[in-house]
Amino acid sequence: MKIRLPHAPYIARKIAIDLLKSGYVTFTEGVDIVADRAEEILLEDLKKELSLEERVNEILEENEDEMEFMRVDRRNMFWLVKKKMAKEYDVILSYEDRFNNVAHQILDRLYDDDLINYSVSENIVKNVIYTSIENYIKSFEEIEDVVMEKIEKMQRKLIPGTEDYNAVFERLYREELRRKGML
Repeated sequence: MKIRLPHAPYIARKIAIDLLKSGYVTFTEGVDIVADRAEEILLEDLKKELSLEERVNEILEENEDEMEFMRVDRRNMFWLVKKKMAKEYDVILSYEDRFNNVAHQILDRLYDDDLINYSVSENIVKNVIYTSIENYIKSFEEIEDVVMEKIEKMQRKLIPGTEDYNAVFERLYREELRRKGML
C-alpha cells in the first residue's frame, strides 16, 4: 500500500515506540527526536514520489489528445510512465524494497546523529523499523474503518471533506492509535 503524507508522523512515532520496546536499542536523547528523524526520512521519500507523479501527470496532460485518439487507458499509461521515470527521481516502486530502503536510511540517520545505540546486528534493528512500517500499513485500514463507523454512528451528521469532519476524523484516529499503542 502507498503511504500518504499525513501518515508519516504516525509511522515515525510507531517506529520510535517499537525501537524503544524492542530491547535492542537504547535512546540517547528520547523518543520524540527519534520520531522526528524517522519522519524526516519518510517525508523525503514521499516527496520524491509526489514529485515524480506530478511530472508524470504533466506529461500525460501534454499528450492528452494523442492518448484520447489512440484510446489509451490513462491509469495504465500513468503507471508505465511512472515506472520508466522512477529511477530518474530515485523512487523505488516495489513497496517491499522501498520500505526496506527507508528502514535502512532511518537506521543510518539515527545512528549517525547519535540518537540510538545497539549491540545487536544492524539487520535486526533495521527489521524492527521495517516491521513497524509494515504493521502500521496493515492496521491503517482497520483503524480507518473503526473511525468511519464511529463517525457514522454520531448523532451529528458530518460531511466528508469539511473542516468539522476532518477535525473529528483526526481526533478519533489519534484515539484509536493510542488505544492500539501506536501513539
